[in-house]
Amino acid sequence: MSGVTISSLAPLISIAAALVVLLLVVAFSRGHLTAFLTTLTGLVVTLLITIGGFNMEPHRAMHLLLIDGYANFFTLLFVTSAIVTALFGHSYLQGRRGELEEFYILLVIATLGAIVMAAATHFASFILGLEILSIALYSMVAYPEEEHAPLEAAMKYLVLSAVASTTILFGMAMIYNATGNMQFVSTTSKVAPQDMLYRQVGYVMLFSGLAFKLSLVPFHMWTPDVYQGAPAPVAGYIATVSKTAVFALLFRFALTSDSLQIPVVTFLLAAMAVLSMVLGNILALRQANLKRLLAYSSIAHMGYLIIAVLGIVYLDRSTFPAETALIYLAGYMAMTLTAFGVVSILSSAEGGDDAESIEAYVGLFWRNPVAATALTIALLSLMGMPLTAGFIGKFYLVNISIMSGAWLLLWTLILGSAISVYYYVKVIYAMTLTRDPSELYPHPSSTGVGLAAVSTLGATVIIIGVIPAPLIGAIRALLEQFGM
Repeated sequence: MSGVTISSLAPLISIAAALVVLLLVVAFSRGHLTAFLTTLTGLVVTLLITIGGFNMEPHRAMHLLLIDGYANFFTLLFVTSAIVTALFGHSYLQGRRGELEEFYILLVIATLGAIVMAAATHFASFILGLEILSIALYSMVAYPEEEHAPLEAAMKYLVLSAVASTTILFGMAMIYNATGNMQFVSTTSKVAPQDMLYRQVGYVMLFSGLAFKLSLVPFHMWTPDVYQGAPAPVAGYIATVSKTAVFALLFRFALTSDSLQIPVVTFLLAAMAVLSMVLGNILALRQANLKRLLAYSSIAHMGYLIIAVLGIVYLDRSTFPAETALIYLAGYMAMTLTAFGVVSILSSAEGGDDAESIEAYVGLFWRNPVAATALTIALLSLMGMPLTAGFIGKFYLVNISIMSGAWLLLWTLILGSAISVYYYVKVIYAMTLTRDPSELYPHPSSTGVGLAAVSTLGATVIIIGVIPAPLIGAIRALLEQFGM
């Protein structure tokens, strides 16, 4: 593995430069469209640079970051998701009161933090990336600032997230006290017998804090309130980029450290996975609010993903857990962004409430067939139906569960997926109903850009499900570069 080069850091440098340019543009010339176009340009340039660097050798940066195929894969996902969020955000914020340009600044800052997390190999870069992402999200959740619900959601997220970050920091301190090392490496042989308890408690605290960020049960209570209160594009960003960044960090940490060799840590993860898969789906059954339904759905999906993390323990020296996680996350991000994208483009552009009630989607197939079709594809994929990306992801999880002999996790996955069919189909059924036009919820005319974005995302979900081989091949090539 060679040392750091400027070219290896090009994606990080590019998005940081885009942020500086955006700050200067906003400082000298305020304008919603100007800020949007500047953001879009910077993100597209970063995306192209990331794609161009896929074949580079892995590089380390000051022992803090590892720029490899794994990091580049997530950078590609994060920047693409940020572009989509900017597209949805522009139409969503248009016509609202207040200063709108800062939304794009916060979006780029959050994406920068997510990229740092995916490449982190040291506790310093770990917490730096996490806090860059989190602090930007606190303000993003509060848009538009004159409304009560976003402010309440931002306050809840701020207070509870700060507690989780404190727990993570205290866990890091205990691990460092026991090992004298802040790198993501195996340290078992360096720990004195009297310090083993500090190390174990440190890992438990660290994983508990990360479980909050992933909204795993029992650290999930903030999720539905924050998703409901946050603007629809921001809720989609939290559900995808924020959670995926935390998972990317957790997976690299679990893979390169000795944390999963501690029985209490693996038991904790397995218990949270089972509870998340069951309770996440059960609590979604009674939801009449689509954003809250998707929040509980995301809790269940994070529980599913923990199966891939535990596969590291059972399938030692295998690339299959990483391949499973990356394939699942690629599909999860596409289908979740599609769902929240439909909510965004159907929400009022005049500062009203989001189109979040399931009643608001009654008859949508007859009012807006493109949006209804995209949402149906997303929900079928979240359900795990064949010919969608969700089916490929769950097929991988079933496979890894069988290979690992994790039968409890397998049957919980099957049970959770079966329960989820009801509440996803409930939304699809509502969209097919016909009523007297006077009884239907009004909705704004969708922008062409928004409809094009959700259509493209929906098509991506289908393409991954029908022709998964190109994605699987690309991920395997990246993992070989990762040295697995």
